[in-house]
Amino acid sequence: MTAILAIDQGTSGTKAVVSGEDGTILATAEETVRPDYLPGAGVEVDPEALWDSVVAAGRRALADADTSVSAVALANQGETVLAWDRATGRPLTRALVWQDGRSKTVTDRLAASAEAVAERTGLVLDPYFSAPKMRWIRDEWTTEGVVTTTDAWLVHRLCGAFVTDASTASRSLVLGVDEVGWDDTLLDLFGLGGEDLPRIVASDELVGTTTVFGPELPVAGLIVDQQAALLAQSCLEAGSAKCTYGTGAFLLANVGQQAVRSTTGLTTSVAWTLRDHTAYCLDGQVYAAASAVRWLVDLGVLERANDVDLVAADDTGGVLCVPSFAGAAAPWWRPDATASLTGLTLGSGPGQVVRAVLEGIAAQVAVLMRSVEGDLGRSLSVLRVDGGLTQSRVLMQAQADLSHTPVELYPGAHATALGAAAAARLALDPELSPAEAVGGWQPERVYVPEWSRDRAGTFLAAWTETLEAGLPDRGRA
Repeated sequence: MTAILAIDQGTSGTKAVVSGEDGTILATAEETVRPDYLPGAGVEVDPEALWDSVVAAGRRALADADTSVSAVALANQGETVLAWDRATGRPLTRALVWQDGRSKTVTDRLAASAEAVAERTGLVLDPYFSAPKMRWIRDEWTTEGVVTTTDAWLVHRLCGAFVTDASTASRSLVLGVDEVGWDDTLLDLFGLGGEDLPRIVASDELVGTTTVFGPELPVAGLIVDQQAALLAQSCLEAGSAKCTYGTGAFLLANVGQQAVRSTTGLTTSVAWTLRDHTAYCLDGQVYAAASAVRWLVDLGVLERANDVDLVAADDTGGVLCVPSFAGAAAPWWRPDATASLTGLTLGSGPGQVVRAVLEGIAAQVAVLMRSVEGDLGRSLSVLRVDGGLTQSRVLMQAQADLSHTPVELYPGAHATALGAAAAARLALDPELSPAEAVGGWQPERVYVPEWSRDRAGTFLAAWTETLEAGLPDRGRA
C-alpha cells in the first residue's frame, strides 16, 4: 500500500492526515472552522474559510510527514450546500451547513409528497438533507451559477472536475437510491430540474490531479464523512454498526447491497460504491453532541470541553436532559424540537447537569440503536465508536449502559480520514480488496454494560416520554 493525504473537511474544522503504507499515522494537521449560528435556525459558514482550511491543513500535514504521498482523498460533510460559479470556482453565496433549518419552508410545502420522496430516496423529507437547502438558496439568495454540496466545489477547486460521490449524492433527496442516479421526477418536485448537477462517481474512482499541495497528485477517495468512518471501522458486513461523536452523533449500520427501507424512522443511504458494488446503510442522527458540550462551556458550567469527566457527578440526582438544541432527528424528525433540563432542584449543581447532558446524548443514540435492531430483526452485538467525545469515559460508559451493548473504542481520532484514505488506495491498486485497504485494528478500550437491562429500559422510557411531551403542537399556529 502507499501513503495517502486524506482531508476530513468537517463542520467545526478540517483535519489532514498522512497515513503510511500500513495505515499508520505519519502526520496530522487541523484548522478550525467557525460556523455562524443565526436566529431563526440559520447555520452558515464562509466557503472560503472551508477552502483555506483544506489547503492549510493539507500543506502542513505534508510538510510534517516529510514523505511522498500517492493521492489526495476527501471526506466531506454530506449535506452542506452553496452556490458557486463553475467557470471561476468563486462562491456566490455563503454555505448552508447541514444543521441549518431554514429550508423547512421548502419541505413544508412539499409535505404531501413525503411518502413518494421516501420511497424513491430512502430518506425523510427534512431540511437536514441537501435538496431543500439547494431550493432555499435559489429562492432566497441567487439563481446564478451551480448549487451543490461543498464536496463538488472543493474538488472542482482542487482539480477542475465536476463530480460528487454516490454516498454524498444519496444524502440529497433527489437521488434514486436503488438506481444510484439523479431522479428527474424528484428534481422537478424541488424545482431543480434545470440545474447543472455533478457527475456521480464511485469512491474508488480517480477524478483528476491537483497541485494545490505542491507535487501533482491524483484525487480519489471521495466519500461522506460518516460513511468513511463506517469503512475505517471495518463495518463491511451487514449488521455491523458504528457511531461517530462529533458536532452531532451519527449512527450507521451496514445493511448490505439492498437499499432496505426503514420502518422505524431511520434513513437509508449509499454507504459507498467500491469495486463496482454499492453497499447501503441505515443511519440516524443526533444533531447536538459536541455542540451540546460547547453549550455547557458557553454557559460557564464547564471551563473547557475536555473537563466533562472531571466535572460530571457520579449520578444526575434526578436531572434529565433532552439535548435537542438543533431539533430532534431520527426517529422523530422534528426540526422544531427544543432542548430541556428537567428534575432540577436547589440541590442540583454543575456536576449533575453535565452528567445529564452526557446521558441525554447517549440516550438518543440508544434509541437509534433500537430502531436499527427493529429494522434488522436482530440485536447489535457491538457498537464501534469514534470521534472527539469518545474520550469521555462517562459518556462511553453511559452509552454501553443505556444501549446494553458493548462499546468498542476505535484507536485514534482519525477514522473518517482513514476511511477516505482506504477508498483512495482502492483507486490506486485494482487488486486490493476493501478489507485489505482498511487493514486490521484492535479497540483501544471496550466498555461493557453495568446497568441491568430493566434499568436501561426504564431510563429510556422516561427520557423518550420527556422528549415527546416537549414537542411543539403542530396544530398550533
